Amino acid sequence: MDAIDAALVELARKGRTLQARVRDFAMFPFAPALREQVVALLPPYHGSTAAVCVVNVLLGEAFAEAALKLAERAGTPIGAIDLIASHGQTVYHQVGAGQVRSTLQLGTAAVIAERTGCTVVADFRPRDIAAGGQGAPLVPYLDLLLFGDSRRYRAVQNIGGIGNVTYIPRRPPTTDHRPPTTEKRGEKREERSAVRSSSLLAPRSSLLARPVMAFDTGPGNVLIDEATRLLTAGAQRYDRDGRMAAAGRVDEHLLAEWLGHPFFDQPPPRSTGRELFGAAEARAYVAACQACGLTPEDTIATLTALTARSIAQSYRRFCGRVDEVLVGGGGAHNPTLLRMLQAELPNAIVRSVGELALDPDAKEALAFAVIGYATLHGWPNTIPSATGAAHPVVLGSVTPGENYRALLERVAAAPQEPVERIEL
Repeated sequence: MDAIDAALVELARKGRTLQARVRDFAMFPFAPALREQVVALLPPYHGSTAAVCVVNVLLGEAFAEAALKLAERAGTPIGAIDLIASHGQTVYHQVGAGQVRSTLQLGTAAVIAERTGCTVVADFRPRDIAAGGQGAPLVPYLDLLLFGDSRRYRAVQNIGGIGNVTYIPRRPPTTDHRPPTTEKRGEKREERSAVRSSSLLAPRSSLLARPVMAFDTGPGNVLIDEATRLLTAGAQRYDRDGRMAAAGRVDEHLLAEWLGHPFFDQPPPRSTGRELFGAAEARAYVAACQACGLTPEDTIATLTALTARSIAQSYRRFCGRVDEVLVGGGGAHNPTLLRMLQAELPNAIVRSVGELALDPDAKEALAFAVIGYATLHGWPNTIPSATGAAHPVVLGSVTPGENYRALLERVAAAPQEPVERIEL
């Protein structure tokens, strides 16, 4: 909730491959007043539906403005944009047993379409929930198409507010005809080549039937960020470059106690949010640290270790062999967190997706561009083994823009078969 991520993505189909180029990417900070209004809607919220309606429209205006600004910055007329895919701002996500399974993302698509003239795909998560899934995680669709590999068991770890992983087992060698190569840990050129040329599937196999596992690992940056704000009286919004954590000492007793949270024992498919790991929990963790005499640096170090160890424990309990961890999201910029995660996973290589020609900050925006493209073409774009849904579904709702009829004509003329891989 610090900024709106906006990516201008050019997608071109070539056979069963989707070529993706991120032409521009920017983060547009939320206006402070709007951010306060959004935060006020987060659980536990006891206000009126009027406030929800107001924020829904205001976020739509903010998302539309971000799209217009990015197009101008990139030198692209807004009329040349075919489609806007907008995830929206999650304010509630309820998928627990014994409850009405539901989710709510704000930022009305009608406002975005009206302000930009573009066709908009939005409201992605409810369809998966209607099919029995948890509506999360959705980024594994991109991860599978982009990072599938014939040599490595990969964990693609996003560390945003909440941490989530896509575990992609090594593709059977019978589908790969490239000669074996030797690789050293520092060789980036060969790794980039593997991403560009990896063929995910045998020609007649089903993409969505791959034995991919994906789930939320627990807190990502949310507790670290909230605690940093509390401990610095708002002077810092996050632990820049992991400096506070690097200067502190991890309290192993408190860490073990926090890892006893029931969420960490819940098997996949699972998802979570600020309902379990949010501002209230951060205050409780900070209070516990202060009661034990920990310094602010020790507190942030222990919370950072909670993120790292909960990720590693999730891999060991639910994933199996991991050769490589590719980290995206804001956590990829925290070297202390990456060092802690590497220490927890001595048999794997931990690195940022930035080493594979993809801006870690832009990854999720790229993912929803691809998901929106698939929705427009009527392709199922969920991984049921990740969300727990009964079957793959086509996510999202379409709000027509001025280009809608021309867009439909182009889609109708395109091949019906879904793509099987993405090349950067």
